[in-house]
Amino acid sequence: MSPEEEPEYQTPPTCDLLSLLLKNRRPTGAVNEVWPNLYIGDAATAQDKTLLVNLGITHVVNAADGPQHINTGPHFYKDTDILYHGVEAPDCKHFDLSPFFTETADFIHSALNQKGKVLVHCARGISRSATLVLAFLMIKERRTLVDALEAVRKHRNILPNVGFLKQLCVLDSFLALQRRTM
Repeated sequence: MSPEEEPEYQTPPTCDLLSLLLKNRRPTGAVNEVWPNLYIGDAATAQDKTLLVNLGITHVVNAADGPQHINTGPHFYKDTDILYHGVEAPDCKHFDLSPFFTETADFIHSALNQKGKVLVHCARGISRSATLVLAFLMIKERRTLVDALEAVRKHRNILPNVGFLKQLCVLDSFLALQRRTM
């Protein structure tokens, strides 16, 4: 098929994305490398500095930052060389996580360009952290939402809440339109 004949990419509906996410699930651990040098993990992983050092983690993104969530912060890592980026986000379908997509993608991208290793975590490493990793793959690695979901799902079971999935769909449509007009 020539590029002119290829059908235009369409962001799938949320129900199709949920079906994809729920298909062929298998157990995953507390932390998984989901992209070269990019890990998704849970709160216990983020709080285990020995494990982080052993994994070679140089950067941490806490998608559940703040006193009401997982209150690590830069002070928690002060006795390490780990650089920290916090996003104070509840795992709630009504919370708008999209304002944090670009700044977090920039932080991850910069870390990986410096040959760093990044852990992105929330409480369980399923929804908030996965959403931010998917946004990174879409923004910086030019992946469609479906491609990003499939890449991460090869290594970890994830399940962003429905509100976050809808926000990723909006990002996916925006990026697809941007690619068509460039």
